[in-house]
Amino acid sequence: MVSSSSSREGWERWDLLRVILGLGFWVQGFRCYPWMAVNFFLKDGLNVNPSTLQLLMNSANLPMVAKPFYGLISDAIYISGQHRIPYIALGALLQAVSWITIVILSKSGVSIFSLTIFLLLGNLGASIAEVANDAIVAETGKQHTSSTKKLESSSSGQLQSFVWMASSVGGVLGNLIGGIAIDKFSPQEMFLSFGVVLIIQFLITISVRESSLNLPKNASNEGIKKQLSKLVVALRKPEIAYSMTWFAASYAVIPALTGTMFYYQTEHLKIESSVLGISKVFGQAAMLLWSVIYNKRLKSVPSRKLISAIQVTMAVFMVSDVMFVKGIFRQMGMPDSLYVVIFSGLLEVLFFFKILPFSVLIAQLCPPGCEGSLMAFVMSAIALSFIISGYLGVALASYVGVTGSDFSGLPNGLLLQAVCTLIPLYWVSCIPDDKKPKSRTE
Repeated sequence: MVSSSSSREGWERWDLLRVILGLGFWVQGFRCYPWMAVNFFLKDGLNVNPSTLQLLMNSANLPMVAKPFYGLISDAIYISGQHRIPYIALGALLQAVSWITIVILSKSGVSIFSLTIFLLLGNLGASIAEVANDAIVAETGKQHTSSTKKLESSSSGQLQSFVWMASSVGGVLGNLIGGIAIDKFSPQEMFLSFGVVLIIQFLITISVRESSLNLPKNASNEGIKKQLSKLVVALRKPEIAYSMTWFAASYAVIPALTGTMFYYQTEHLKIESSVLGISKVFGQAAMLLWSVIYNKRLKSVPSRKLISAIQVTMAVFMVSDVMFVKGIFRQMGMPDSLYVVIFSGLLEVLFFFKILPFSVLIAQLCPPGCEGSLMAFVMSAIALSFIISGYLGVALASYVGVTGSDFSGLPNGLLLQAVCTLIPLYWVSCIPDDKKPKSRTE
């Protein structure tokens, strides 16, 4: 009888945890909805050039780099006896304030500077919420209590896959609705509707007590200095340090040409915004399918082998982009819009395919007590890598002579991008050849 009651409580806690994490990661994926509007608002409303657009979009991600600091605070500072739920709520509130303020200011004309400030504020809120969500996933994945051992024994991979799917579903809906809404509503109306979604998330989150999730607590609410010490110890572990260094570098060395391709597709090829939306939906659907395939078939594949295969596939798709820009696929009878939907959509999300197996690996390697800090550091390194990649992309576009109206140098830029993608494979041995969490059981 006691066992049955304990099992029922375990399932109830598990369901509530999935609601909080599912909503949090769904909103995280749905953020593509207002950001699609930001692209068109900058291009059509403020008339910025491709380089300025890419610089602004990448600079707006700077708050993501400070994720380790947010992780340290969330690990060490409890608010009303809670150290995860309040930070998720705070993140949702900051984002809501950001987007709604942009709507209010745009009525009298918003400058690029003001827009950048509030986009930074929105990403600050998103960063705080993501850190808290990631920490819950890491903590739950390592928690094996006797009363719920059967329920949670395989949660290390299952929960990561669940939240990945939730984020993918949010991305699918965000891009699908965004692609349709951009032709029917103004960017300001899209910003406002997303602000309402964030307010709903805030209200749902604050209605949940963290104690009902049965999350592990750090002994005696350790201070930030102690948490920082734990993080330093974790980062000194070779398997963690080398893996993170390679993973961050594998993104940073690739010069991103996203802003240039956006202008090429919309200004040169006159691809409609709805097609771009469908392309992103296709990509998000591929991410969703990837999470299912990984959970069912690929969890046993060594991380190094899986990540290397994804890196090579990215380079192949970039070479395919060269053929697309040169019109080879058009000559073969494939419409530009079809290529954008399938191949461009897949290439955009291929960059993120590596994160799922890598996050599972890091969660298994993470020492107890600093889950929030370490997972935040991982995501911070990835965010910084994307920012560096974006800045390198602006430099590459300038080097090959690409402008808002001249794309003759774009094929050369894409070839250089493909070569840079293959470079990290020379030191892929930094990634552990296999995942052996059982040998690390304390």
